[in-house]
Amino acid sequence: MNTTQLECFMAVANYLNFSRAAEQLRITQPAVSHQITTLEDELGVKLFRRTSKSVRLTQEGFQFTQYASEILKLSELSKARMKKFRTEEMTRVAIGCRNTTELRVLRPALERLRTEQPRLLPALRLIPFDAVKNLLADGDIDMIFSFRGPGRGTGEEAKQKFRTLTQCRAVCVCSDTHPLAGRQSLTVGELAGAGRIAVCRPPICPPALFAVQTRVVGSRSPEQVLFCDNQDVVGTLVETGYAFAVMADFPSARREGLCYIPLPEFEPLTFGALYMAGNRNPALKEFLTLLEKTLCHPDPAHTTDGMGIL
Repeated sequence: MNTTQLECFMAVANYLNFSRAAEQLRITQPAVSHQITTLEDELGVKLFRRTSKSVRLTQEGFQFTQYASEILKLSELSKARMKKFRTEEMTRVAIGCRNTTELRVLRPALERLRTEQPRLLPALRLIPFDAVKNLLADGDIDMIFSFRGPGRGTGEEAKQKFRTLTQCRAVCVCSDTHPLAGRQSLTVGELAGAGRIAVCRPPICPPALFAVQTRVVGSRSPEQVLFCDNQDVVGTLVETGYAFAVMADFPSARREGLCYIPLPEFEPLTFGALYMAGNRNPALKEFLTLLEKTLCHPDPAHTTDGMGIL
């Protein structure tokens, strides 16, 4: 049973004339007759008593008018509500993050987004590093964070666009009980004898930051280097005082109880968003603009020169 059959039935029941029903429905009379016949076959009853001169509802047809009318009303109500849902549906932007630091970087932008763009809803995904770029290429997420690399690459990477969001310093991060705590700045030479360093392999450690990390690791003995599977493990070892680390400094992502000490020998790192060139999600452009504003102009309460203990 379908709504076309029911519409034909109700039109014939109203006019008791197949020709006038066909005119109202703007289809041919044979088409109306076919719909009524298939409906009667499905129900197993005759809905109309037809002669060469007249059309009348049968008792079963009279009873069925109530059901057909209710079904058509429900159909129209469903269509109307779905149309309203489409017009009122939240616009979404899917963001892929690879660690909790990136989630913390998002917070200022998300706080503003909630009040400034209430109809734009973020869909956050915390995804293992090796999978996030595949999801970006497949269109499952709209953007990921990245540091600017040396080139555009090939294949899917050549289709990606990079939007600069901010410049950030390379810093030494340590707990506030670490011997380095209290320093206003540090050199690579000064870090050589500063104890254990926690590191990640590339590409988990972005190439731009890995070059800084490699210089600091230098010729340290293996027991002085703690190799970690991801940045969150690095952060935990730093927080608990087992090691220091070399990281990119995002004022909005700083953690309480840690010191962020500049490494002036290194140029600032370019941080931004990667997205596919063909992405047509209008919410993405709005969100990237908001990210740029919040990262370029962080909360003054989070910005410090030299030692930064939060």
